[in-house]
Amino acid sequence: MRNFELEVYLSKWEFRAKYHMTASDIESMTISELLGMAPGNHQKTLENLWLGYTESYGSEELLGEIAKTYEHIKPSEILCFAGAEEGIYTAMRVLLDKGDHAVIIVPNYQASETIPMDICEVTGVALLPEEGWQLDIDRVKKALRPNTKLISINFPHNPTGTILENDRFNELIRLCRVRGIYIFSDEVYRLIERDTSLRLPQVADVYEKGLSLNVMSKAYGLPGLRIGWIATRDRALLQRMARYKHYLSICNSAPSEFLATVALRSRDRILERNRTLVNRNAALLNEFFQDFSDLFEWKQPDGGCVGFPRYKGTEGADRFCEDLLEKTGVLLLPPKVFTSQLIQTPTDRFRIGFGRNHMEEGLQAFRGYVENR
Repeated sequence: MRNFELEVYLSKWEFRAKYHMTASDIESMTISELLGMAPGNHQKTLENLWLGYTESYGSEELLGEIAKTYEHIKPSEILCFAGAEEGIYTAMRVLLDKGDHAVIIVPNYQASETIPMDICEVTGVALLPEEGWQLDIDRVKKALRPNTKLISINFPHNPTGTILENDRFNELIRLCRVRGIYIFSDEVYRLIERDTSLRLPQVADVYEKGLSLNVMSKAYGLPGLRIGWIATRDRALLQRMARYKHYLSICNSAPSEFLATVALRSRDRILERNRTLVNRNAALLNEFFQDFSDLFEWKQPDGGCVGFPRYKGTEGADRFCEDLLEKTGVLLLPPKVFTSQLIQTPTDRFRIGFGRNHMEEGLQAFRGYVENR
């Protein structure tokens, strides 16, 4: 498989840049802060935690708390992973065979196309800015083949922050149900919407061949726990994924599972904290891009904590991002990182993140750069 360009780029700059303004997660917290948000004395429990192997599917307590985040999913219909990435890798390896065909939206999180492309034939379906980055279901229909086994989606979307319209979501499920096609739905930014009326159901709740991917990293702001999961009502498929996991992480970290359980029991407080931060930062970006509308085209994302502005400068967005980083330490993701092997992706857009604290400082440096060009 080709290099994971996003991770290669971030491995170089994420911890070196002065202002990390392309983070895809929300500001995290310390263990002490997390335990302080939950009722009860969890510190003693953590100190006395047994550091042996854990259950491959996830602890009973953790699975029970994850199940409460769904409408119809039972604990026995959930499999935990070491982050979302292991879940994506496992699902694609188990679901797809050489003779299959998959349909993937573009632009995307690179793993969602690179892994399937290493297995079978893949067709990309473009989300276009002139269409509000919405998924065109007719375009999906045209991409289907007799051997199409999987359609992979991600809403709220990375990097645009778009949420699929509910009518289109339902139409996609109807289409897949008729054809017996699986839907792999990356839902890691769900619950961080600007408007809760836009919130979609989780696909595992409403479709018998739906796989819902989630993780503690994004909406909950706890990437250091490395706890992700897939929920599906297809228990036979879930068992096959569990057996594949035996060749990967085998099981998760006991402290991580315990802390994830504590966090999910306090999820209302954590999510409210995170939504408040993201919405405040989104307002700062709205003001910033309005001040420089001659240089940037900006649409506030529907959900999540990343956006995909258009750069109008003559030198191009890649060079702009490189020069900004070099002169100010402001890190953005240039368009060269979001290239696809399936479809031409925009070359005039960059990803900006707005889920972290101290965004004002990064924007001040960003503003100074623009004003002194």
